[in-house]
Amino acid sequence: MRFMIIGCGRMGAGLARAMGSRGHAVTVVDKNPEALKRLDAFFPGRTVVGTAFDQKVLLDAGIRRADGLAAVTNSDETNVVVARLARLVFEVPKVISRLYDPQKGAVYQRLGVQIVAPATWAVNRFAELLSYSELDTILSLGNGEVEIVEVSVPPLLVGRNVKTLSVPGEVRVISICRGGKAFFPTAETIFQKDDSVQFAIMAACVERLKAMLAFA
Repeated sequence: MRFMIIGCGRMGAGLARAMGSRGHAVTVVDKNPEALKRLDAFFPGRTVVGTAFDQKVLLDAGIRRADGLAAVTNSDETNVVVARLARLVFEVPKVISRLYDPQKGAVYQRLGVQIVAPATWAVNRFAELLSYSELDTILSLGNGEVEIVEVSVPPLLVGRNVKTLSVPGEVRVISICRGGKAFFPTAETIFQKDDSVQFAIMAACVERLKAMLAFA
C-alpha cells in the first residue's frame, strides 16, 4: 500500500521507518531538508522537500495514489489544513492527524479524520497505570477512550456465564484463553478456573468492571 507522512520529526521519522519495514511504499514530506536526514540511507521510501499544504507539493508526492496519510508536523494548523486537503480534495481513504490541542478535536471529527493527541493519550495512560493493577492493559484505542484489557477470572465468577460480565456499550468479553488456546465465547459460555479473559472496555467504566470482578 502507499502512504504519505507529512512531517519528519521524531514521530514522523519513526512512523516512516515502521511502515517501510512492513513493505509499504512510503513518501515523507517536510519543508526542512535537514529534518529528512532523520531517515537514514536504508530508508526504502521517497522524501519530498516542500510546504505540506501546497497542493503542487502534495501532487508531486503522489497524494492521488495514496491509500493513507498521516499529518504529524509540530503545528496543529498545518495538520488540519493538510487533513482537509487530503480528505476533501484528494479523497484519501484514511487520514490520521497529530493534535497538540485536544480542544480542536471537533474540527477533525467533522472531517472524518482520526486524531492522535499525545497529551491526552499520555494523561489517560498514566491515570490507567496509577489507578489499577489487576487489569492488564493490552492495547489503547483512539485517544485512550477504549481499552483492551486482560484479567484472570476470580474464583467467585467460576461457573457463571459470559453475559454476567457484559454491559452493552461499556464492557464486552471479546475472547477467552483456556488451556493455552484462545477462542471467541458466546453469551452462554461458562467461565472456568484458570481462564484468562480479554475485554473491550470504555476507559470510563474501569471501576464498574472492577466491581463486577469483585476487585473493588
